[in-house]
Amino acid sequence: MTTQPEPQTQTEPQTRPRTRTRPASRTPAPATTAPAAGVDALIEAVLAGEHGPLPSALVATSVFWIHHGTRLAGGDTTYLNQYVLVRLGDSFGGCAFEAGEIGPEVCRDSSGAPLDVLMREAPRPLRIAALDAYLARQRPHRDAGAEAVTLPAGTPEVRARARDAAIAGLLDIDRGAAVGLIGVVNPLVAAIRERGGEPLPCDFNLRATQWGDPVTTDMHEVLERADAVVATGMTLSNGSFDTVLERCRARGIPLVVYAQSGSAVARAFLGAGVTALSAEPFPFSQFSADPTTLYRYRTAGPA
Repeated sequence: MTTQPEPQTQTEPQTRPRTRTRPASRTPAPATTAPAAGVDALIEAVLAGEHGPLPSALVATSVFWIHHGTRLAGGDTTYLNQYVLVRLGDSFGGCAFEAGEIGPEVCRDSSGAPLDVLMREAPRPLRIAALDAYLARQRPHRDAGAEAVTLPAGTPEVRARARDAAIAGLLDIDRGAAVGLIGVVNPLVAAIRERGGEPLPCDFNLRATQWGDPVTTDMHEVLERADAVVATGMTLSNGSFDTVLERCRARGIPLVVYAQSGSAVARAFLGAGVTALSAEPFPFSQFSADPTTLYRYRTAGPA
């Protein structure tokens, strides 16, 4: 069994159902403070009250621990995913984590905890989920000037193809451009190719794509070779997001983030290293067969 980054499917590329989109302005609504240098700096700024009310005055209403597996029709692999979720009043924050990193007792121990305690002392995935819930509460995706994309009702394969087409649609690349893919999802590999890109897949848990392409574990090599990068929000969970962000900034190459994990956290870096974002707040699309919405953000120019 293996773990697959968000989202998890393994399907052959086929003709996609149409997604419905609601246009947005090219530049998202401005944030109230300057972007932080990295994730830890953002947490410190939030704790200091620079993004809104002090987290010490807020309480995590609920903490959820979710573990699910996926075995697709005709497949021989079971993909396993784990998420920790924080509900803060009318907002949710989420972050994936590796198997065994957090146990289900987190629901008992952390529900009702002050939000600042979770941001300071919890395991990193729970810190990210708490931060995500806070930032989503301050500025919900639905009200942030993003382009709303409605994923169609249907099977996991149908919905994953529509989602990954929406993610790949954020790439602005020349034909033949090398696209670093940090966190491999097979339909996203196909979608990048359909846009003329040559994927450079990188993942800690997979060794080959569905089509036999080798998958490296050397993220640094991919970041040096790529003309553009597409990275999963799970980089927020394992601490590699700042490395990806810094190298893309230094090289001046586009960085597209697709995030169920920490979608509001990744949004805080738009225009400061992140060029575009596909944000999918909870409930995530794999938990429903009905239409759901993701939100696409683009910067006005190079980040």
